[in-house]
Formats: sequence, C-alpha cells, structure tokens
Amino acid sequence: MRTLKRLLALLVALVVVTCLAGYFAVPGIADRLMNKRAIDPPYPRDEAAEALHKQLVVADLHNDVLLWGRDITQRASHGHVDLPRLRDGNFAIAVFSTVTQTPKGINYESNDSTTDQIGLLARVELWPLRTWNSRTQRALFQAQRFYDAAAKTRGELLLLTKRSAVDSLLARRVRGEQVVGALLSTEGLHALDGKLEHVDTLFAHGFRMLGLTHFFDNDIAASAHGLSKGGLTPLGRLVLHRMELLNMIVDVAHASPATVNDVLRMATRPVIVSHTGVQATCPGPRNLTDDQLKAIAATGGVVGIGYWDGAICTPTAESAAKAIRHAVNVAGIDYVALGSDWDGATTEPFDASGISLVTAALLKERFTAEEIAKIIGGNFVRVLKASLPPG
Repeated sequence: MRTLKRLLALLVALVVVTCLAGYFAVPGIADRLMNKRAIDPPYPRDEAAEALHKQLVVADLHNDVLLWGRDITQRASHGHVDLPRLRDGNFAIAVFSTVTQTPKGINYESNDSTTDQIGLLARVELWPLRTWNSRTQRALFQAQRFYDAAAKTRGELLLLTKRSAVDSLLARRVRGEQVVGALLSTEGLHALDGKLEHVDTLFAHGFRMLGLTHFFDNDIAASAHGLSKGGLTPLGRLVLHRMELLNMIVDVAHASPATVNDVLRMATRPVIVSHTGVQATCPGPRNLTDDQLKAIAATGGVVGIGYWDGAICTPTAESAAKAIRHAVNVAGIDYVALGSDWDGATTEPFDASGISLVTAALLKERFTAEEIAKIIGGNFVRVLKASLPPG
C-alpha cells in the first residue's frame, strides 16, 4: 500500500510538472507562431545598397517586441527585433510600443472590446497582479522590460525623451559608437483606463509617443477596425490637448477616417502614422488614402510604411518600395518613413538585420541617395527634433 501511494504521488507530481511546463511555454510558443519571417537570415546583399546603407541614419517607427518577454539584449533565433539585429541593420532609432489589449478573433474589419487576450497572456505569463485588470499597468510593465534591458547594455540602448538626447545619440554614432536610440509608445489609449491623468503617468515613465487606437474603439477614439467608425470622444479631445502640451507625438495608426480627420482639425504639431500602407498599392481598411497622405504631410508629420501583407499586400522589399514611391509622389519626399510592425503578430519578409533590402529596393525605384536618407531615417529625426520636449 505504501509503495502504491508513493507511485500515485509521483504520478501526480509528474502531471503537475508537465502542466506547469506547458503553461509557461505558451507565450514562447505563441511568439514563434505569430512572429514569422518569409525568409530567414542571412539575407542577400547588394554591394551598392550596403555601401549607402552604412552611411544612413536608420529609423523604424513601430515594433511590439516588449509584449513577448524576450531578452532584447540577446539575439533570438525567431521573431524580428533585438539589439544585435538592430545593430546588424545599422539602426540608430527604433520605437518600442506596448500592447495592452487585443480582441479575440482579431481582424481588420470589425472588433468589439469585450475580450482581452493580453489580460489572458498576463495571467499565463504570471505578470504582476497589478497588470491583470489594469491596461495602464500593462503598459508600465512592458516599459519596465525595456528599462531592464537598457540597464544591461550600459548605455548602448538609450531612451530618447527630449530633443537634446537625439542630438547626443547622433553625435555618438558619428564617433563610431553602436548606440541605438529608442522611443516608448503604446498602441491604443485604452491604456489610459479612461483617465486623463494617465497621460501624465505614461509621460512620467518615459513614453513620448501614443497611438490613439488599436483594433477596437476605446474611451478616446474610434478604430478603423472597431464597430462605430466614429471619431474622437470628448475625453479624446482633452487627451489630444494634453499630449500637445506635454510635447508627446500623436500616432493615428489604426485610427478610423473620422478619428484621423478630428485629430488633423485639432493638431498644432506634427502627426504621424507609425505603421501603415497606402490604398493605391494595397487597398484595405488600415491603409491611407491620398487625401490622408497629404493631410498628414500638411502637419509636418510622417507616414511609416510597413512590410507585412496588410500594409503592402505582397510582403517584399520591392512592394514596400512601390508603396513608398506612391506615398512620396503624393505627400512629398519629406513626409515618408519606415514603420515595420515587427513582432506585431505579423509575418515579415525579413527581420531587423535585413533592412538594407529596402535600401536596395529604393535604389531600384530610382530614388537618389539624398532621398533615401530622408526616407530611411532623416524624416523621422526631423519630427523628433520638432516634437520632443525641449532640453
């Protein structure tokens, strides 16, 4: 009998260990399944493009790597972004976004706010208890992941919170240092949990860019993928005004056309679209019309063109270059940038180490070296210097 009890206890322990192993493996499995590459590195190299690319200030306007809990100081074998791969791509600046709620059955057409897949992830991954029912705390938790990683690099991953930090970053890179500058953003202002004062909370924790919407309507504004297709709410107007007072960058990626129009009527500073495509080369509810391209340019902002299928239909560097060509023809050379959506549950044609493929594709589109320098990073640097808090 004693032997049987011991065997039963051992079996129970094995079942518990197996279940726990599966439980903790879920986030890593999801990361690998959802953040794919069409082609794995190393990527083909064009000598002329490589020579030009090494001279450029390279910037990307959107990634979601902080959601997944990877150590971004170490090279991963999957996904799209980490510090080693950013260095391989000669990146000077990258925007790290935080994701605080996504709906079940996510799609580009119509989603409600009643489901919360990130809340489920927070529980599965055993995030701190404060994050389980607070989207603001989820944003702060993901920001802390960035801070922890940056601390490990001893200054090689630098948070940009004011204009002088941009100048310092660029000066260090001219001296040959491999420092990468970063901005903190959040994707959808449901991260405010309905409280205007949480704009200041995010600002105090280093956030300098805020996306108004993600895949569903929130207390601030309507999403292109939500139910109402409306615009800014009364709270949203207060939030926009507060963001401008704080010198925070407004990002209207994923916003409904009515929201974009409302923002553009109110904005007194550059407005950006961090990651998108254009209707002319890839029709779809999240991509911009020619009128929207012109209106964003009129604020002095930039449009970040992405590489995944929802942005450019055929996910290749060549398709991205064609979308960029159209955006430049409509909006002007000073108002187009790169917005990858890397690690955003997307299949991308390459990871951050392969970004020179876009430089090569832009050369084939007959952009000049000076024009490519603006698209690849110069235009976003201009926006940062005009938009971040002085000092």
